Amino acid sequence: MTDFASLLVPDRGQPAHVIHVVRAEGFDEWLAAQPERVRAGIAAAQFKAKAGEFALIPGNKADEWSCALGIGETSGPWDLAPAATKLPEGNYRLPDGQPGPGALGWLLAQHRFDRYKKGDPAPQRVLLTNDPARIEETIALARAVALVRDLVDTPANDMGPAELQGAIEDVANRHGASTKTTRGDGLEQGFPMVAAVGRAAVPARAPRLVELEWGDASHPRIAIVGKGVCFDSGGLDIKPASGMRLMKKDMGGAAHALALADLIMASKLPVRLHMLIPAVENAIAGDAMRPGDILPSRKGLTVEIANTDAEGRLILGDALTLASEGKPELVIDFATLTGAARVALGPDLPALMANDEALCADLLAAGEETGDPLWRLPLWPGYREMLKSDVADLNNAPDGGFAGTITAGLFLEKFVPDDQPWAHLDTFAWNPAAKPGRPKGGEALGLRAVWAMLRKRYASN
Repeated sequence: MTDFASLLVPDRGQPAHVIHVVRAEGFDEWLAAQPERVRAGIAAAQFKAKAGEFALIPGNKADEWSCALGIGETSGPWDLAPAATKLPEGNYRLPDGQPGPGALGWLLAQHRFDRYKKGDPAPQRVLLTNDPARIEETIALARAVALVRDLVDTPANDMGPAELQGAIEDVANRHGASTKTTRGDGLEQGFPMVAAVGRAAVPARAPRLVELEWGDASHPRIAIVGKGVCFDSGGLDIKPASGMRLMKKDMGGAAHALALADLIMASKLPVRLHMLIPAVENAIAGDAMRPGDILPSRKGLTVEIANTDAEGRLILGDALTLASEGKPELVIDFATLTGAARVALGPDLPALMANDEALCADLLAAGEETGDPLWRLPLWPGYREMLKSDVADLNNAPDGGFAGTITAGLFLEKFVPDDQPWAHLDTFAWNPAAKPGRPKGGEALGLRAVWAMLRKRYASN
């Protein structure tokens, strides 16, 4: 794990190189105020302060160089990330000493997933700040994002249901939380859809439901649910090879839920936390669930299986039922649920659906404030007809593919009481291409928005 605490430290006057952050619209004014030496260096580098553009500026002495970095019109978490990957090892500061939200990108740009591919030690680029009160919070966020990335990037041979359970228990042990894992007969009886999805896996990768409980029972109760499909072959409705290539990331919802739980506990947020992760592998064997099967659920509803590759909503249905039984103030689930969400919104925008207007508004606002945007889709009641089955209470995958993300949300809604505030995030959990501070691979998308919403609601209680 990257030692983020060593990369963001209080400014006590240590020797450091200056990073001049410049916006394109203010470039000419900034340049005019610089000495001739700086203007000459900027001209030689053909620097125009475009977002992400970077240039070294020579100083009067060899070790007195600085740099210029172009950023966008508004400040965001990724402003400083381009510099953090290009600069040599050393200490750096901004002229005003205030990195703001850019400190997070500075840290995450230096995170590496090196479990399987060792390289030379990464240069230690240390950012100095005169706002030490924000250091702990920024480091905690960086660790949470890195946890999501590392869990998602770990291949399925090393991140099955048992290993995911182990990761949950490791986080719980750090914070004195309790855990409970339901397997075998208990899973068959209490969580029949979780059991059905995971039953074709070999015994070492058997399905389970893992719960984490933490906090004072007198505090407001909240529930966080994460989809933990550690690998998704599609089942008997098998995916093509191209569709299976990234299915190690189908436990990305669980990774988000666990990282959020870690943030909640590390900050001692005054809530009573209940985290639930159904952990399965959607495999193929003689006892795999079949198209046309009808499954019971913990809720009591029966579900006709129209497509075995729509398995995530099944395991979430049982988990959401249990989460709601505790009568929490709110329930939030994370899931890499539908390809339709990516077709509609691309890889960067998690789809948000919610049955509570205040909760939805708070989440959208938090996404804007943190640079972790969400995009709302409706729980359109007219599409509930698509979930009807001739032989069961509902089916898991309507024919035709219309409104695939919305109908998945409407399916989950069936397992949440009408008066239970609930939000569902359909997140990609993956960067298909590298960007400053965001390498190709596993990514936390929606995590910071939900965390900001929770802090605003509960930190002052």
